[in-house]
Amino acid sequence: MEKLSFVVSEEEAGVQAKKLIRSKYHLSSRMMTKIKYQDLIMINGEKVPGYVTLNMGDVVVVSIPEETSQFPPEDIPIYPLYEDDDFLIINKQAGVTVHPTKGHPDHTIANGLMKYMSDTQTSFKVRFVNRLDMDTSGVLVIAKNQITQADLNKQMLYGETTKEYIAIVAGCPAEDSFTIDLPIGAPEPGMIGRRVVSKNEEGFPSQTEVTVIEKTKEGEKEFSLLKVKLLTGRTHQIRVHLSHIGHPILGDPLYGGDMTYISRQALHAARFLCKHPLKHVPLDVNAPLPYDMKALLQTLGFKYKF
Repeated sequence: MEKLSFVVSEEEAGVQAKKLIRSKYHLSSRMMTKIKYQDLIMINGEKVPGYVTLNMGDVVVVSIPEETSQFPPEDIPIYPLYEDDDFLIINKQAGVTVHPTKGHPDHTIANGLMKYMSDTQTSFKVRFVNRLDMDTSGVLVIAKNQITQADLNKQMLYGETTKEYIAIVAGCPAEDSFTIDLPIGAPEPGMIGRRVVSKNEEGFPSQTEVTVIEKTKEGEKEFSLLKVKLLTGRTHQIRVHLSHIGHPILGDPLYGGDMTYISRQALHAARFLCKHPLKHVPLDVNAPLPYDMKALLQTLGFKYKF
């Protein structure tokens, strides 16, 4: 059971313990209920109910009950990039869904994580902080507790994280650096794909920052290697935006990508930068480019080396 502690400041004095704990660590109502009924709040070494009013200088210790997931374990490879007691960051392979869905009820990263926990003799509830499409590879962040998940979600909401991708696309953008600021709408009935919508239609604000790393030609066709930064996090955002401006990602048939050169979308989550939720230090995690995208760069004549 994880324990969190803090000393009540002058500004925090006069507040009920349960209210301060919930706001300080962004805990859910369900978690606060567990803390209440298991008597997990201590002030100055004594167990107290959550309604107790705090005084300046009080030492508060709250124990966080462990939670687990119930996905069936499967032998799905897990490739850790960073791990500590609070979260696990992995390099997700292409071709595997992140969590069970109606169309993919098993053989997911969630199933692989259950086996990973068994192999490493650890236990935590699987909480995905970000999502990657089945055929997108790269950095996938898993929080091991609610506090970490809530803090990272807050960082992403306020633009305090960096999520960078590498994409290989058809054609060459006119500018070497630009931002796509176009709203994206939900799929139409019976359709999977999203689309850019007009201002008169219902859509979600979506911003994608694009930097051209290199351009090349293969016969009469032109291609570009891009670094893409998500400023918002809509479903299929990068794929939709790049396709809309006439530069679909290679291997992405849903959005007009050429399947000649690669069998999955040439999109890789390469970097995730955040502040560690509990250690409060910068954390910069990078995922190496996978073999299939390196081979594609070589086939198309790109000179850039990863």
